[in-house]
Amino acid sequence: MSDTPVVDVDFTPSAQSYLAELLSKQDCEGIGIRMFVSNPGTPQAETCIAYCRPGEEQEGDIPIALEGFTAHFEGRSIPFLAEAKVDYSADKMGGQLTIRAPNSKMPNVSDDSPLEDKINYVLYNDINPGLASHGGEVSLVELTEDKYAVLRFGGGCQGCASVDMTLKDGVEATLKGKLPELAGVRDITDHSDRSQAYY
Repeated sequence: MSDTPVVDVDFTPSAQSYLAELLSKQDCEGIGIRMFVSNPGTPQAETCIAYCRPGEEQEGDIPIALEGFTAHFEGRSIPFLAEAKVDYSADKMGGQLTIRAPNSKMPNVSDDSPLEDKINYVLYNDINPGLASHGGEVSLVELTEDKYAVLRFGGGCQGCASVDMTLKDGVEATLKGKLPELAGVRDITDHSDRSQAYY
């Protein structure tokens, strides 16, 4: 039984032909594509296709041979690419490649998910709905090597006088309660801008 995740992405024949032709024009033997989702499972999720020269594959990528080229799928993006479709439709202007990934913004975590995905899941499902009543939100900027979540507040939380209390008693307590492996949180928001602040 293989543990390799199943890639559920539909590349239409027209998309494969278009990409194969595009890649054939690159001056690089064996060039393929790499597909991934940036900020997966969040409202900011974006599904991306990039050139992938030999050696640019990343650890955990799943390679799939398509018509005339190889597509490399980022391992951590695969759950968010479920039911995705890549299509190409020609028109008078030359045509357009479209990517539809209905699950890219959906929180999708399991016990094996990276800690970043688990943090985003808690932020968007447990924390942001409460902050939204004040017109605020919080997002993950990065996870440090020592497992601190670096956060940025926005909307009504930026410049708010009680943001320290919100950060420690609300956000940090909730995150650490659900994710005991997290060391803590740090705030990098510029709270001197009070133009949107909720008081």
